[in-house]
Amino acid sequence: MRKEILKEPISTEKIPAIIRQSPSVEAMQEQLREYHDHDIAQSFEHLSRAERNLLYTGLDAQSLADIISYMDNPADYIGEIVIDKLADVINEMDADDAADLWEDIDESVQVKLFPMLKPETRRNIRLINSYDEDEIGSLITTNYICIRRSLTIRQAMHELVKQAGEKDNISTLYVVDDRKCFCGAIDLKDLIIARENVALDSIISTAYPYLTDHDKISDSIEAIKDYAEDSLPVLNKDKRIIGIITAQDVVEAVDDEMSEDYAKLAGLSAEEDLSESTKESIKKRLPWLIILLFLGMVVSSVVGAFEGVVAILPVVICFQSLILDMAGNVGTQSLAVTIRVLMDENLSGADKLRLVVKEMKVGFCNGSLLGVMTFLVLGIYIALFKGYAMGTALLISGCVGVSLLVAIIISSLVGTLVPLLFHKINIDPAVASGPLITTVNDLVAVVTYYGLAWLLLIEIFQII
Repeated sequence: MRKEILKEPISTEKIPAIIRQSPSVEAMQEQLREYHDHDIAQSFEHLSRAERNLLYTGLDAQSLADIISYMDNPADYIGEIVIDKLADVINEMDADDAADLWEDIDESVQVKLFPMLKPETRRNIRLINSYDEDEIGSLITTNYICIRRSLTIRQAMHELVKQAGEKDNISTLYVVDDRKCFCGAIDLKDLIIARENVALDSIISTAYPYLTDHDKISDSIEAIKDYAEDSLPVLNKDKRIIGIITAQDVVEAVDDEMSEDYAKLAGLSAEEDLSESTKESIKKRLPWLIILLFLGMVVSSVVGAFEGVVAILPVVICFQSLILDMAGNVGTQSLAVTIRVLMDENLSGADKLRLVVKEMKVGFCNGSLLGVMTFLVLGIYIALFKGYAMGTALLISGCVGVSLLVAIIISSLVGTLVPLLFHKINIDPAVASGPLITTVNDLVAVVTYYGLAWLLLIEIFQII
């Protein structure tokens, strides 16, 4: 019977059906071999406890390790695996996956499990967990090929074949000297085509880029992306290679960094997901909400200070939300642009000044166009629907238009200068979040709008 070469997209119903309908464990193993470990991992939530137990006993430790490494929430299932099998699974995992899984295991189980792990596995877990979660060292894996500089081409090829049985990141070979200090890297292709009588040194890239273990992940992402290598070595203070960071690790790091910044822009203290408790969500959201509450009180008190304007000319209150909303929108746009620009750590003072000037120009141009549109449209609206004479209506709409122009220019500046200030004092500019910028701009817009209404409409033109 001929096997299907190109399969249709995997359905979560197919893998559970194989597990339930296979006549034997061997038949199940044979059919599951055709599916990717990721798809098997995603099917776990559609299996009963008994069906998952069949997988735990029917699959070897290596297969289970590969499957668990693709799980979104392995903590939901690892408690179902007997401790002896779980130890074997962790021993078969890459160092970074083992360290991540270790964090999901209950402490009482860790005490029993730790002595059952291989010395190398224990050492790797301790090493990775010794770094803060925002440091490069927390992302390393020890799944790489390392050879000595003193080898010949033939010996290097022999060492590659020997290590490749346990390591699958083989596209780049990392080279160390007799003191185990990092010397450079060799591209697999260069080693394969090298003649036997050529010195190994001739194919070593001695200027190969590297990271250090205590580098901040957020500061290293741009460098990692710029080099575009499948992996980069991570060195300690003694210039010894402790592991590598792979392209997959970079993608996950970028995703985490973007998610964290997005959370901060939304006014959250950390990224939030569906699985966390209500209490945890409250703790993340409440601090910013309290700050914004008091800022909102300031805005309200400022509005109260202009009661006289509203009492004399009630129509102006109709357009307050227009000014506030536009100011908030413009400030958020400038904030997003500034945070993106600040991702470049090599940004000079001249570049920052150019950014501020550009945002002012954009704010002025947009504000002018929107102000003219507001002047014309609201002038007609006030005359037709509010019962004012056309001249008075145009004066009121003109005041709204000028207020809109000034509020947009100031909001552009606030949205640019606040994150620049935070960056200058070494605070993550993403914490200058959208809600914070919006509230600050509300305060500016209220003062601008009612101040100009009082000055232009009441004091100068004396519209009553």
